[in-house]
Amino acid sequence: MKSSILNIKSLIAAGAVIYSFGVIAGNEDRVGSAGASHMLINPWARSAAIGDAGGAHVNGLEATFHNIAGLAFTDKTQIKFNYSNWMGSAGIAFNSAGIALRVSESDVIAVSVQSMNFGDIPITTVANPEGNIGFFTPRANIFNVGYAKAFSASIYGGINFKVISESISNLKASGMAIDAGIRYVTGEQEQVKFGIALKNVGPVMRYKGDGLAQQVNYVSTGYQASLEERSATYEMPSLLSIMGSYDFIFNENSKLIAAFGFTANSFSKDQFRVGLDYGMSTGKVAFNLRGGFVYENGILSAENRSNALVGPTAGFSVDAITKNESAIGIEYASRFAGQFGIIHTIGATINLK
Repeated sequence: MKSSILNIKSLIAAGAVIYSFGVIAGNEDRVGSAGASHMLINPWARSAAIGDAGGAHVNGLEATFHNIAGLAFTDKTQIKFNYSNWMGSAGIAFNSAGIALRVSESDVIAVSVQSMNFGDIPITTVANPEGNIGFFTPRANIFNVGYAKAFSASIYGGINFKVISESISNLKASGMAIDAGIRYVTGEQEQVKFGIALKNVGPVMRYKGDGLAQQVNYVSTGYQASLEERSATYEMPSLLSIMGSYDFIFNENSKLIAAFGFTANSFSKDQFRVGLDYGMSTGKVAFNLRGGFVYENGILSAENRSNALVGPTAGFSVDAITKNESAIGIEYASRFAGQFGIIHTIGATINLK
């Protein structure tokens, strides 16, 4: 009886989310009007390799980006470190790290951080257009605290709290956002999974700092005053994702996961995602080969494309399994960014049993 009530509540909640979000999702007229777009970048290699289509089956710390409900599948403790050369040769370093910890039979918490470093940029002014007066380093950071819970053998849910900060030499913006998601698992071997996630919901952000202040000279009176301009507010890139996956289980050491997803973006084009994840293990070593594709309107035309990423993704991971079934692994993903080249993401994962 309790399980049935949970099922009904989850379906009602999912329907309400879809209905309320459908009013604003997928409006191409609003493209470019949001800020904090780095919140849309997947920092993790394993799930990036399948075109970010893993919101229904990706587990552990990586689930904090796709669907926080997947965090509930963390075995005991997971630690991850990943690095991306964002936009290929543009010189942007994107680092991420985090830890997920099971605190009870049904509850898991996670803490992670993503940091984007744009390198040193020369400071220029009207009086010094050539620079030579120092450098500044723009940064964009996200700090995450996530919680997920197993409500039953089939239903899992979670919530993720974010603190966002962006800064240049003399301006800074900060804000907060929330992600929420649910996952439903069914099938004789739990091979069928569905997920819904609502992401990046929060108040508007605004830049503040000394960069908005100017010295004004009143010639008629000879007085000097400071004039501070107000910056406009901007919204966060909220979105709704609906995902599913199916496990083709060949034997106890080999399976293929087929994943698909639809993302309704509030401030960019809607996206369709497909991905494949083939895994095999020998008892001491587990190997996964992954590929995916992200489609949106105009992505196949260089003239009409509005996204730097052109669609295909690929990657792999290798995990060494210890006697107590803990694992230490390395992972790699590539995303293709047209004129910017290839975005490489590499990292390491430690799973403790």
